[in-house]
Parts: sequence; structure tokens; C-alpha cells
Amino acid sequence: MEPLDKVKLCGRYAGEKKAKDILILELKGLTDIADYFLLASGTSERHVRTIAEYIETSMKNEGIKHLYTESYKEGRWVIIDYNDFVVHIFLEELRELYDLESLWIEAKQIKIEA
Repeated sequence: MEPLDKVKLCGRYAGEKKAKDILILELKGLTDIADYFLLASGTSERHVRTIAEYIETSMKNEGIKHLYTESYKEGRWVIIDYNDFVVHIFLEELRELYDLESLWIEAKQIKIEA
């Protein structure tokens, strides 16, 4: 499975848990961090953790394991690294504050409908 297919699958799983404003940023040629970022928002810390847990479990069931997860306990901005792409799940207000969409303004944006 290609990285774009994997990140879209993560977006679909986020949507299944009612994540808001799901967006893929294509970072190829812009950074060595990853080819894609998946951004999604949750309405509470518990909601953010639920989305993250569901993505990890569902992807593992597909045979796709992540390298690491960061900030799960806090549930404010959870990062899941899949090497080719990184999933960022934010509390809505933190997503607005850090505004990765503007930071990576040159990136192609792919919206995922929840």
C-alpha cells in the first residue's frame, strides 16, 4: 500500500470517530520529516485520545504499525508517526493556535470528508 493510501485510510478511521476538519498536507519536496501530515481535531481530550487509539488499532489490524505515539496521556495534541506520514490529532483550540496549515502553506491540501 502506498503512503498516500495509508494516510487516507487513517483519515477515514479518524472520520469514523467523528474527528473534525480532517486534512492531509502533502509535504514531498518540502521537508524530510515525512511525505504527508494528517491533521484532525477532537472536541475534548478524551475525544482526541479515542481518535488516536482507534487509528492505531485499526491500522494495526491492517498490518500497518506505527513507530511511536507522543502525548497520548495528555490528549491535547497526539502525534502518531508512521514514518512516511505523521498523524496529528489536536484539541480544536490547539490546532488553531499552532496552525500547521499556515506553517506548511506551500503543501498541497487534500480534504477528507468525515
